[in-house]
Amino acid sequence: MSLLINRRHFMQATSSAVAFGALSSASGLARAGTAGELRVNMSGGNWAEVFKEAFVKPFEAETGIRVVPIEQDLSTSQIGLMVESNNVSIDIVQAVAQDHLVQAAAGYLERIDYSIFNKDDLDNTLDYCKEPFGFGPYVSSQNMVWNTEKFPAGKPRPSNWAEFWDVEKFPGTRSLETGAWGGEGPFEEALLADGVAMDALYPMDIDRVFASLDKIKPHIRKWWASGSEILQMLRDDVVEIAHSYDGRANSLIDAGEPIEINRNQAKLTWDIYAIPKGSPNGELAQKFIASLARPDRQATLAKLFAQSPSNKKAYSLIPDDIARKLAAHPDYASISYPSNPKWYAEVGPDGLTNSQRLTERWQEWILR
Repeated sequence: MSLLINRRHFMQATSSAVAFGALSSASGLARAGTAGELRVNMSGGNWAEVFKEAFVKPFEAETGIRVVPIEQDLSTSQIGLMVESNNVSIDIVQAVAQDHLVQAAAGYLERIDYSIFNKDDLDNTLDYCKEPFGFGPYVSSQNMVWNTEKFPAGKPRPSNWAEFWDVEKFPGTRSLETGAWGGEGPFEEALLADGVAMDALYPMDIDRVFASLDKIKPHIRKWWASGSEILQMLRDDVVEIAHSYDGRANSLIDAGEPIEINRNQAKLTWDIYAIPKGSPNGELAQKFIASLARPDRQATLAKLFAQSPSNKKAYSLIPDDIARKLAAHPDYASISYPSNPKWYAEVGPDGLTNSQRLTERWQEWILR
């Protein structure tokens, strides 16, 4: 699961006044800062704790630089306000890949200095995690998952999205993610169900997406809107086969629930870490982002929280039973595909991004 995606939905809905208030709080931290400190944005809760353990503590020990965590999610408007007001109070910001591209296109970010990265680390990092204005140290996925009591081993199971759509051959209660946010939803899955190959998904044929969704719509018990919602439905046996973040499904499996992940036709997603333009500690920020590429630190993260390393060398440092729970494991490369945030962020002649266009279409479609 992308750690930001659910909170991002909330941030997109907040008013500019709320955004300004949150930004003011972050700015207060900046005024209290001292030389040799680095302010790094990260989501809160248990994610912040594992991120600190994997990346922050070893960086502090190695460099002597104190890292001040900013445990809140920042919208693009908040980052833009910091940059445009010349009041940049956070040195490194975290964003889902699509939001990152919007921020980069708006001129809010510094270019990453890849010349200071360890060359071997860079050569072994997945290409889509190396953006000109940001770096992605981990990968997650969206997968088909099923209840093993309904679909036990040795019995027929849906092996791809076309078979998920086949309710006669594979009966069972179903759930898919809502497409209300536009930037994430069952769009690629609908095309795969309609016979489109993984390497031919983009640019997406939106008419074909919704024609395919028409076929499955009557059989969806719930269009889930958050990772916690799908986790509850799977745990409480509300649905027997579903579209889910792999992290949520893994947490249920680890707790002994009868859930299994199908890695075939998995959609890979990732977060990006970037430097706002005008960061007062830009040079230190570049060093911290370069340290995110290190395989030992990515391996530590994977052991603490099921996020897949972007540096392939990290797998040699991860026990096999853990490694096979991770989205970008080399054995899954031929049966999964990276999402295309550039397509979602692309602006058409009407001034709308493809993400916005999907949101509009979904809102009309779901009411029919």
